[in-house]
Amino acid sequence: MPDTVNFGDQLVSPEEKTRKVGEVFSSVARRYDVMNDLMSGGMHRLWKDRFVSRVKPQPHEHILDMAGGTGDIAFRMARRGAAVTVSDINADMLGVGEERAAKKGIEGLNWSVQNAEELSFADRSFDAYTIAFGIRNVTDIPKALRDAHRVLKFGGRLFVLEFSTSDWPGFGELYEQWADKAIPRIGKAVASDEASYRYLVESIRRFPKPYDFERMIGEAGFTRTRTETLMGGLVCIWSGWKA
Repeated sequence: MPDTVNFGDQLVSPEEKTRKVGEVFSSVARRYDVMNDLMSGGMHRLWKDRFVSRVKPQPHEHILDMAGGTGDIAFRMARRGAAVTVSDINADMLGVGEERAAKKGIEGLNWSVQNAEELSFADRSFDAYTIAFGIRNVTDIPKALRDAHRVLKFGGRLFVLEFSTSDWPGFGELYEQWADKAIPRIGKAVASDEASYRYLVESIRRFPKPYDFERMIGEAGFTRTRTETLMGGLVCIWSGWKA
């Protein structure tokens, strides 16, 4: 790791970035799902549905949903019968997820505070590892990908859902304007937190381009890597297998 890393447009130490990201998500936890609807026009629900359809969770499987936060992905996989461990570095986000699970009557989920870079799980513990809209907030992404590879069984699969860069002519520029001008204002109005949403916008901008990130997945040891682009690459689903 370098001595300094980006936190939005600031250069901070890796330790400080981890702390600051934690503060961001503690701040937005209670309004996180409402903000997702407002920022995406509800599209995030369709993206998550497609993501889980690609994972194909099975009743006999043990799946780790990293950065699982408020439970959106875990709920979908649990309804298909998979045994899901929901992990997040932020206890406040997990707390919201547990409350939502209780209200929805979804039982059997395991909830665990975990750092994606240093998972406490044993080698070869899971059939699948999912992370949705969380990898860009990890301080050391290559290290997190290597640890994902470690905790997967042989034949296990990795699935990542994340924002990236759209190559649709004109659309990418329009989205940049929307993100810069509208999202922080919505965050201020709905979540009383403009600064956190400015960081989240900047974190999307700094995330690798789709095929650069696919290469990072391969460098972490995964085979049969694949990139599926949505909306010209604004959102992508990446996958890889542990041979």
